[in-house]
Amino acid sequence: MEHSNQFLGTERIGKLMTTYAVPCIISLLVGALYNIVDQIFIANASYLGSYGNAANTVVFPLTVVALAIAVMIGDGCCAFVSISLGKDETESARRSVGNSILMSIASSLIITALYLLFQTQIISMFGGTVNEETFRYSQEYFFYISLGIPFYMFGQSMNPVIRADGSPRFAMASTLAGAAANIILDPIFIFLFKWGMMGAAVATVIGQIITAALAVWYILHMKIMKPCRHDFRIDLKVCGRTLLLGITSFLSQISLVASMAAVNNMLRKYGAADAVFGQAQYAQIPMAVVGIVMKFFQIVISIVVGMAAGCIPVVGFNIGAGKKARVKELFTRLLIAEALVGAAGFLLAVFCPRQLIAVFGAANESIYYTEFAVKAFRTYLCLIILACVNKACFIFLQAMGKAAESTILSMIREVVFGVGFALLLPIFLGLDGVLFSMPVSDLLTFIVAVVLIRRTYSELNEKGASPV
Repeated sequence: MEHSNQFLGTERIGKLMTTYAVPCIISLLVGALYNIVDQIFIANASYLGSYGNAANTVVFPLTVVALAIAVMIGDGCCAFVSISLGKDETESARRSVGNSILMSIASSLIITALYLLFQTQIISMFGGTVNEETFRYSQEYFFYISLGIPFYMFGQSMNPVIRADGSPRFAMASTLAGAAANIILDPIFIFLFKWGMMGAAVATVIGQIITAALAVWYILHMKIMKPCRHDFRIDLKVCGRTLLLGITSFLSQISLVASMAAVNNMLRKYGAADAVFGQAQYAQIPMAVVGIVMKFFQIVISIVVGMAAGCIPVVGFNIGAGKKARVKELFTRLLIAEALVGAAGFLLAVFCPRQLIAVFGAANESIYYTEFAVKAFRTYLCLIILACVNKACFIFLQAMGKAAESTILSMIREVVFGVGFALLLPIFLGLDGVLFSMPVSDLLTFIVAVVLIRRTYSELNEKGASPV
């Protein structure tokens, strides 16, 4: 007998948010910790230091490319499944799961092959040639991380699917298991075995394999929508709808890659013109520091995205069932919660930058490193509250099935503003321009988001309910 998700249309909104959002937040935080933990141990290894930090920053956006494709498939499938279940279309939900598994496997193998074939060119594109040591460490770390891409993508793409099947705690546990392995193995490989960047990468890949293995086990024991053999036949219509619903998740991640490519290259270009960072022994500092700031931002955004993405099954089901009042209540609660998370991030960035920097081995670095890091935290993240509200708006619209509005808003923030200002402002402000590109982009995006938020409330206030 199949389990039912009908409680999504009747249970208290507050309880549903807690039930679904908290495990999703923990899953995403743990997923973010893979790279962050690597960087913490790398930074505190005296034989790696800021060179290893800079190498980690170079490779980080390349793992995000894989994540972007994985979450597009996974979040798209999650939204598709939730809306289908709200309409009592279980067969369509199963077909989406089967097709998503195939898309995840195929895309991961293609990405891995491209990374291994064009390793040197890709590393150079993301600023890895800032100096010889950084380039060497980047190559070593990137090679082993590339080998783990298929496991990483499968685990990440199946995580939202597991949540949609009504098992957010298992989704969380599978990610926790992999991250725990990474945290245990990192210090062993880096400090005991002295494997350096290779050790950090291998520890990460082993953790990813564990998460992927648990995802495979769950798929074989799904509760509501276990796919049958015929569900694994490619259905272009189902694939298209799944990817369309997940395109916002893809853009929010892939645009970070475009933005970091622009930022890294601007840091390298305008750092070379700086009186201090133009010196060879300090050239890697701006890139290493901004990478750390982005890691802190990633932690905050993981909480924000976790709250919003965790609510996708709830939103999708109630939209499919035509229960607009419940969707409106959830939207209001979510916007308030996201703003509070942003406020906490703002306070930490402004008042505790030295403590945050210390986690990443600042004690081993020069005074120039610390001074630039304090400035970077306070400038880059001064409007993080707006960034959090913007991100919640992207994902909520996606969950409602409003792929076009969600995609447009995401494109404006991440590509037009995010990349545009990262390239434009340094021309006038030098290194400071790179730091100001983030708050300027978030402010302008928020103005557009307010318009879409008001329109969404108007639609949810309308009488009648036609499922999306």
